[in-house]
Amino acid sequence: MRTGVYRQALFIVLIGVAVGCSSDEEDVKGPPLEELGRCADFTPERRPLFGDIHAHTTLSLDANTQGTRLRPADAYRYARGEEVGIQPYDSSGKALRRVKIDRPLDFVAITDHAEFFGTLKGCLTEGSPIYERDECVSYRNSPTSSFYAFNILAALEPADVAQPEYCGIDGEECHPLTREVWQEVQEAAEEAYDRSEACEFTSFVAYEWTGSPGSANWHRNVIFRNHRVMDRPISYFDEPRPELLWRKLKSECIERGDGCDLIAIPHNTNLSAGSQLVGERSDGTPLSEEDALIQAEIEPLVEIYQHKGESECLPGAPGSEGDEFCTFEKLPYATLGGANLGNETQPHAADYLRNIFAKGLEMESRLGVNPYAFGIVASTDTHIGTPGGVSEKAYAGHGGAGVAARDDLPPGLVDQVAFSPGGLAGVWAEENSREAIFQAFRRKETFGTSGPRIPIRLFAGFDLPEGLCGEAERASIGYEQGVPMGGELIASSSGKLRLAAWASADEAEEVGLERLQIIKITRDGSDPRVTILEVAGDTTGAADVDEECRPVPERGGASELCGVIEDPDFDPSVPTLYYARVLQNPTCRWHTYQCLEANVVCDQPVLNPVPEGFEGCCDERYPKYDRERAWSSPVFLRPE
Repeated sequence: MRTGVYRQALFIVLIGVAVGCSSDEEDVKGPPLEELGRCADFTPERRPLFGDIHAHTTLSLDANTQGTRLRPADAYRYARGEEVGIQPYDSSGKALRRVKIDRPLDFVAITDHAEFFGTLKGCLTEGSPIYERDECVSYRNSPTSSFYAFNILAALEPADVAQPEYCGIDGEECHPLTREVWQEVQEAAEEAYDRSEACEFTSFVAYEWTGSPGSANWHRNVIFRNHRVMDRPISYFDEPRPELLWRKLKSECIERGDGCDLIAIPHNTNLSAGSQLVGERSDGTPLSEEDALIQAEIEPLVEIYQHKGESECLPGAPGSEGDEFCTFEKLPYATLGGANLGNETQPHAADYLRNIFAKGLEMESRLGVNPYAFGIVASTDTHIGTPGGVSEKAYAGHGGAGVAARDDLPPGLVDQVAFSPGGLAGVWAEENSREAIFQAFRRKETFGTSGPRIPIRLFAGFDLPEGLCGEAERASIGYEQGVPMGGELIASSSGKLRLAAWASADEAEEVGLERLQIIKITRDGSDPRVTILEVAGDTTGAADVDEECRPVPERGGASELCGVIEDPDFDPSVPTLYYARVLQNPTCRWHTYQCLEANVVCDQPVLNPVPEGFEGCCDERYPKYDRERAWSSPVFLRPE
């Protein structure tokens, strides 16, 4: 009854909107802008949807030089459940490997690097204005060497960045080529998008802004709300300063007034050399209040995990004390360049989210606005055109900074042992449509997983009932008497702050959940002060597999965990945030499956030498078992 009334009211609102549409709106070419309520399975209390919003195809320079041939349309086919071929290819062009996702995704954004759209198109299209330029000839003859030659341009400091010389004055010879590629991106997204009321799949027009000064990661994934987009994407060559990028994105899209809207998502903060989200502009001066306001508007989300590691917390750094689970998927690199070249260096604590969250609280105390009040997502960053390819058992590598397979498949592990299959982005949305999912992005009702499809939810409030977990309509009560993850709650000295969290195991994984926690962050100066609150679950940590990675069902694990807790040290005068984390029972990491299949024995080097390419099997920094997990977006508590 509730749903029917809601839909009827929504229909009346939509009729009013339609009647009030301006002639300008009707004159815009293409499908009309969407409103909520199009899908047959509309759910007012919202349901979890899983997707990948960080994926690359042959349109990206690094993917192309590594032999990726899948285009955006192919990547969408893979995400929807079709089998595709991936590199290497034989002399006749036949793929030597075939891959298929275990389950179709709900939504995907293909985020190819915009910086070299025109370059790739021109260098590979005979008769183009730049086809015979020396750089293009070199690219066709030696793609791997050209990757480094081209990528140096994206590693320049902002003051030195300019359009590539081979593209002519101000890039004028490459801009039309860039527009052609951008058109393919849009057409592929439109073709893949299910506009019927079945709403089986949602695709977003998107790209990646790929600034890497000094090889530090400043990358952002720019995701558009709908099909109304810019004439061509703004790349690092167009605008190399993040604080000015935000303004251009706003002026050239959001403020146009024709329905264009977007968000940008900082990704992979763990490889930023302590420079991406540290409260500074690109010239090293502090962010201003105006900077903080526009960043908070344009960048509501941050990526916590992907193929190139996890960015929640750094072992041994402030904010990780007493948290034994901070060791999950950590890379021994401080920059993207280090990850690409294998040059190990100590990561920077400033690049991890607990430190970034604390920095945001500190900035809010000075500026009155928190630019780092992020919601959380995860994705793969695949560079072989396989969004959502997160299976540990069937991992084929993701390219990019990992192992390439352009001409043949190297012996041994399919990837560097430090890398991983990456994760998925989750949203709580009323339906599987662009409008519903984008609104979830905006309000930060999002979560990230390390691969398994584990829905996790968090509410906070002063009126939440202690027995909420036993309620059939617990989500409705959470919305009515509290705020969901991503939301803000004004702290009160009266009443008891209660936090309610719950998560469900991935039914297809057949692996139980071990524990559900809430992580509390305040700050000590600019350092995070972290408290781990146990909510529910069994903390014995028994694995769900034996030494051969075979399931052992009797070891248990919960199909659902739920708990309502009170923070015993809650102080209404202190800005605070809380996010939930759920851990799955330990299971085998991807390299363990491959090492077992190759019969690698690490403690008998004379009798059983480690085969070529399998040396990573014996690197003790990477555990045989991992606890897969999911993270909710925070709830932000602000003093009255």
